[in-house]
Amino acid sequence: QVQLVESGGGLVQAGGSLRLSCVASGRTFRRYAMGWFRQAPGLEREFVAAISWSGSSTRYADSVKGRFTISRDNAKNTVYLQMNSLKPEDTAVYYCAADNTYGVRGVDYEYWGQGTQVTVSS
Repeated sequence: QVQLVESGGGLVQAGGSLRLSCVASGRTFRRYAMGWFRQAPGLEREFVAAISWSGSSTRYADSVKGRFTISRDNAKNTVYLQMNSLKPEDTAVYYCAADNTYGVRGVDYEYWGQGTQVTVSS
């Protein structure tokens, strides 16, 4: 069982930056691949980024590639999402998720956080 708690969301102007954090409970954090997803009002949840259990491999949605960076600190049971050059279309609730599969689909992930709101003003 893994519990995930996100933080770091907020209101930022276009072109600004935010860093999201997701802290996981339990000693098995380092066994899991971690992902970030987002969901905007009226839209389906979409993949943002994922990182392998060791942190040696990452993958990104095309819409955020070059602007967002996912990283993890297994000693702190924490995964991060550094978001730069934010755009109004990045506005969404951002969720972190954990699983063994390192997938890009929401159904690939078993454990989810409660989400943190990111709002980018134009």
